[in-house]
This record gives sequence, C-alpha cells and structure tokens, in this order.
Amino acid sequence: MGNDGGVIVRLRNPSRELTFRGPMSVTKLMNQLSLNRESVLLVRNDTLVPGDAMLDDADVVEVRPVISGGAA
Repeated sequence: MGNDGGVIVRLRNPSRELTFRGPMSVTKLMNQLSLNRESVLLVRNDTLVPGDAMLDDADVVEVRPVISGGAA
C-alpha cells in the first residue's frame, strides 16, 4: 500500500489528485494549494491531521471543506 512518489493530495470540487514532494508541513501544503487552513480539514487514514503535522512521501491525504450549520 506504500507510495514513494510524493504526498498524494485528493481534492474535491473539482475532484482531482495532486502529488507534492515530501516531507512537508501541513502549513506549506496549504500555502502551495492557496487554501486557508481554517476553511478545510486535512484527513489521513480517516484521521484529522493537525496543522503542525509533517507529511511524508508515503502519505495520501484528502482535503475536505469545513461545513458548518445549525438547527433550523
């Protein structure tokens, strides 16, 4: 199940997959994607990735939009 070609990043809307050279910080990845860290969640192996984490070439992560709402 390993990947040694880089950090694979899966994005939605539009759905696409990008590869970045690791290791890299979550902050650096967000900057390269021009994304605001507070508007998205980063998920690795069904687990939220904290903002100070490092990503390695073997990682596959998904960027999910933050959805908020309340009771109607």
